[in-house]
Amino acid sequence: MGLFNKGSPLKSSTLSARCLLAIATACLAQAIAAAPCNGTPCNETPCNETEPGCEATSAARQRFQRPATIPHPANNPYSEARAELGRQLFFDPRLSRDNDISCATCHQPALGWEDGRATALGTDSARHRRHTPTIHNLAWAPALLWDGRTPTLESQVWFPLTAHDEMAQDVRALAEELAAVPAYAEAFAALFPGRGISLITVSAAIATFERTVVTGETAFDRWVAGDDSALDDTAKRGFALFVGKARCDSCHSGWNFSDGQFHDIGLPAGEDVGRFMFTRQESDRFAFKTPGLRNITLRAPYMHDGSIATLRQVLEHYNQGFQQRPSLSSHMQPLHLDTSEINDLLHFLEALDSDDDIVVPQLPPRAPAP
Repeated sequence: MGLFNKGSPLKSSTLSARCLLAIATACLAQAIAAAPCNGTPCNETPCNETEPGCEATSAARQRFQRPATIPHPANNPYSEARAELGRQLFFDPRLSRDNDISCATCHQPALGWEDGRATALGTDSARHRRHTPTIHNLAWAPALLWDGRTPTLESQVWFPLTAHDEMAQDVRALAEELAAVPAYAEAFAALFPGRGISLITVSAAIATFERTVVTGETAFDRWVAGDDSALDDTAKRGFALFVGKARCDSCHSGWNFSDGQFHDIGLPAGEDVGRFMFTRQESDRFAFKTPGLRNITLRAPYMHDGSIATLRQVLEHYNQGFQQRPSLSSHMQPLHLDTSEINDLLHFLEALDSDDDIVVPQLPPRAPAP
């Protein structure tokens, strides 16, 4: 399942803020050989040493093992009711100024929680300068947004709600509009007693829901867990390239295939200087966050500006198509991959897709007019 619910192999836990920041590396560092897979013990049969990629399997069980729990911060603990409220708010266009778009307008489940556009469209068709990033697996992200300007999901929610080129909502108007919906008024009173409806409580509910948006088990996960038949030889060769000659895991590391860091990968320079806008460090010029790769085939076009249309073109960019400049990441070196190797990598990336069950909620009505 893509979303946390009863019966999911992931269970929510409340951690301190310090633990939340460390969870991405802590979960990956431990070997969870006995972690449950869909409620049953994982198959730990070792792979056939003659198979492609088998040598990397042992490391993969530690470096790419799915975590067992969803981390939630102590100041916004998980509850099923809070996550459900956040889910309704996420899909509700009443959160935007003109009541014309919701969070889900840009973050569409069927498109890997993106929107299929090069750059996002906000309320009244306002054009955003960046590509919509996915929201899945953000519970483990140490920083949010393409430039990492905010460290928590709670604070991240504020940006799209209030940005003029996104939802452009007035905070006071939002509270009044949601209070006019009896189901919302009751839910906020019960879940946030004495706090009412505000940008902070709305963000807390949405952030709780977003932490439950977790990609489901993939063929790759089954292979990592010990099912050597889950990947065919082509995908195994692709994985061997991914962690070997192609050096993809220099940045796309860990179970979500992201180091959570920021890199200049040599895309054509434009006005958007990325993380440099906030850090003013020259090494951050044109640096953007490493996106995770799960369900990557659903999420075209690619890059922070949506400038690359296909995964094959992405691999060709990394192979030899990037621009040289002082801020270019040291990881960016010509790979000298041939067509067959690129095909193997593409086949491996397809093994990172999962069939996630997404339930779109029925939204509560406003109170009837007097």
